[in-house]
Amino acid sequence: MKTRTTELAGFVAACAWCAPGLAPHAPLLARALGISRRLPHLSGVALTFDDGPDPRTTPIVLAALARADATATFFLVGEQVERFGELVTEIVAAGHEIGLHGYRHLPTLLRTPRALNADLDRAEAVIAEAAGRKPIFYRAPFGVFSPAALLSARRRGWTPLLWSRWGREWEHGATAENVARRATKSLAAGDVVLLHDASHYGLSGFADTSAGALPAILETLSRLGLASVAVSRPE
Repeated sequence: MKTRTTELAGFVAACAWCAPGLAPHAPLLARALGISRRLPHLSGVALTFDDGPDPRTTPIVLAALARADATATFFLVGEQVERFGELVTEIVAAGHEIGLHGYRHLPTLLRTPRALNADLDRAEAVIAEAAGRKPIFYRAPFGVFSPAALLSARRRGWTPLLWSRWGREWEHGATAENVARRATKSLAAGDVVLLHDASHYGLSGFADTSAGALPAILETLSRLGLASVAVSRPE
C-alpha cells in the first residue's frame, strides 16, 4: 500500500511539474497560470521573433519591418547575442522591443531550478549589455514553461508571454505562402504572432521561410487596418 501511495504521489508531482508546458496549446491553462497569449490592444497585432539574432535572416526581417513602418518584439537567445551583439544594437535602434528566450535554447522542464536560474541570470546580463536595457518579457524555449521558469520570471518582475497565432515555419514542407496564411488566419487586434528570425535550433534555413512570409503578413495587417506593434513596457 505504501509503495502504491508513493507511486501515486510521484505521478501527481510529475504532472504538476509538466502541466505549464501544455500552456501553448491550452488557452484556459495559460490564463490560469497567468501566462499571456494576447495583448489588450485595440488596433494592433504583436509580431514576435524567436531564436535570434542571426546575421543571415535578422537583417532581412528588420528591412521588411522598416519598409512597412512596423515594430516588433525579438526574443533573444543569450549565446547568439554573444556572437552577434551588433544586431541587437540594430534591433533596438530601429525601435523594436527585446525579450529574453534564455541563454541556451534548452527545455526548461529538463533543467533543475539551479541550472535554470543560472541560465536566466546569464541571459539577462548578456542581453542587457548588448541592448542597453534589461529585458522584461520572457518566452521559454519552445514556449514550454516549467514551474521553476514561471517562478523565476515572476521573482525578476518579468512578464511571461506566449502567442495566439503562429506560422509553424519549422515544419517540413513549410512555404512562405502557407506560413503567411497560418499566421494571419482569423487575425484580430490583440493577437500575438510567433515567427522566427534565426535557424539556430531547427531545420536548416527554416527562418528564411519566416522572413519570406513577412511581407505578406505585413500586407495582410495593413489590409485589415491593424498595426504591427511591439509589446509595450509598463509606463
